[in-house]
Amino acid sequence: MGIQAAVAGASGYAGGELLRLLAQHPEFDLVTATAHSQAGQPVGAVHPQLTGLDLTFAETVPDVLADADLVFLALPHGESAALAAQLPAGVRIVDLGADHRLVDADAWTSYYGGPHAGAWTYGLPELPGQRERIAAATRVANTGCYAATITLALAPLIAAGVAQPADVVVVAASGTSGAGRAAKPHLLGSEVMGDLSPYKVGAHQHVPEIKQATGATGLSLTPVLAPMPRGILATVTALPAAGNAAGSDPRAVLAQAYADDPFVHLLPEGRWPHTAATLGGNSCHLQATVDVDSGRLIVVAALDNLGKGAAGQAVQNANLMFGLPETTGLSTWGVAP
Repeated sequence: MGIQAAVAGASGYAGGELLRLLAQHPEFDLVTATAHSQAGQPVGAVHPQLTGLDLTFAETVPDVLADADLVFLALPHGESAALAAQLPAGVRIVDLGADHRLVDADAWTSYYGGPHAGAWTYGLPELPGQRERIAAATRVANTGCYAATITLALAPLIAAGVAQPADVVVVAASGTSGAGRAAKPHLLGSEVMGDLSPYKVGAHQHVPEIKQATGATGLSLTPVLAPMPRGILATVTALPAAGNAAGSDPRAVLAQAYADDPFVHLLPEGRWPHTAATLGGNSCHLQATVDVDSGRLIVVAALDNLGKGAAGQAVQNANLMFGLPETTGLSTWGVAP
């Protein structure tokens, strides 16, 4: 037997992507998938893309998950902490929800409400020193999808001192799967097709997470719902740091920061990221320039919100937690067309 893995909340989009990745992982044995309303249903009945996977959804209760070596929590925000607290200390957990991402309890209360469950090790391996922290952890808080996209674009520029942290502006478009699988009128096909619409303008819950991960002190995020199932494209802009207005080279900073990272790719000059190129993979594509009029630094980032933004990121973290190469069971490349 390999490392026994379980997924709680596996009937959602991120949960389904986790099942797909784990079912073909060479070291993790997918033994349990749970869901609230779908308990008793075959996995293939809920996720047709997984037809042939011999697994039935169980009820999401601690006893069903307690014997696993590794548990992924793909539950709605606010539901992970109570379940995690009832699992044995020896079970390693990766939480795809927001419950354990934020260090600041006031930020949690302001953006999510309810009691703060405490911070776990933050699950973005590409941040300096974070691989080692994840490898030593038994509890890891996976990133949010917008947070992963924007942090990978912005964090190196602030860390290198070429971007001012106080005036960061982001406009980011996301596919509808980022809103979850629950039926909502504004996500109906006839409402989404042929339309772009902003949402949670000026108050998106990933803002404190992005500030925490990047060192930004002032960040304006405008999310846009795009008529596509999956993917995020973020345009991140910041003022150059004082004294660096003429010499800031964001491409050089990103190239140095990610030179050895298997899943972050700075595209050749003149090529810009697009979401379809990251579909189904665990990679983030970046491109950077300096605005010729305003002098602002611009980084454009694309990734699959269900891959590097959720399930792929979670598997990457779990690989590190069990001493495996972080690329194990994950694809660097997308699927096209």
